Amino acid sequence: MTIIDETYKEGYSTPLLEYGGRMDIKSMVVEDIIKAAAFIVMYVVLFLVAKFLKDFLIPYKINHELTKEDNLAVALAMCGYYLASAAIFVGALLGPTQGFFEDMIAVGGYSLLGLVLLNCSRWFNDKAILRTFCDTEQLMKEKNVGVGAVHCGAYLATGLIAAGAVSGQGGGIVSCIVFFILGQLSLVLFSLIYEKFSSYNVHAELLQKNTASGIAFGGNLIALSIVIMNAASGNFTSWKQDITLFLIYNLIAFVFLPVIRLVMDRLVVLGDSLGREIRDDKNIGAGFLEATVAIIFAVILTILL
Repeated sequence: MTIIDETYKEGYSTPLLEYGGRMDIKSMVVEDIIKAAAFIVMYVVLFLVAKFLKDFLIPYKINHELTKEDNLAVALAMCGYYLASAAIFVGALLGPTQGFFEDMIAVGGYSLLGLVLLNCSRWFNDKAILRTFCDTEQLMKEKNVGVGAVHCGAYLATGLIAAGAVSGQGGGIVSCIVFFILGQLSLVLFSLIYEKFSSYNVHAELLQKNTASGIAFGGNLIALSIVIMNAASGNFTSWKQDITLFLIYNLIAFVFLPVIRLVMDRLVVLGDSLGREIRDDKNIGAGFLEATVAIIFAVILTILL
């Protein structure tokens, strides 16, 4: 675009563009629209791939549970799964452009890698985070909405971690996988810390179909993943430096988030306790409040780090 430097039409306060400049703007707009359309089509394809992978790897049919059984627990789990797939795609989109076709290949490739990691994490999270009962039975047979809420949070948390792992430059596929695995281990460790500092037995409440406890737990998993995503994202520098920074961020989150939970437990609702409301009254509103507070402070912590 050519700007007529220091040339102003009388009565105008902005520089004029030559005719060729206006044509350049039009071509740039058209090019941007084509690129946007191409990436949207790519995500639609990736969305269908994500649905196929999910259908293939689980022992029940998603469409049947959603339409015939009206299974809210499965619907919540799928919401988290689809949000995770979108987060992975956006993570792959971030970074400097290398050219249209190169970007298409890189975004598509890393998005597929992220989807594979996301689906691999399902078994790991089922066995490690909700390890005291069969998740599939709770989702399908019991239609346990609390377990569905935890799955929603765990899927989204996993997607955010994968998004951080696939963003940036350098390191390649190996660094993506390594930081994704470290992120999954962080989720498991945090779940143990969460249970330790909780005023109730999380797994027991979930088995009693306490939806509020599932919402609160899932929200805290998302909160941790926001910090982990920030630690895993960015350009690869070196294994020592990046892993050290990752561990420092984890340590801060492991200390900060439980402390905030204990402090805010009685400050959000003055004269009462969110934990008691969740445990005794199964108050879904209290579950949402705990999840929201955790996510808010995780975002603030991420900005400050």
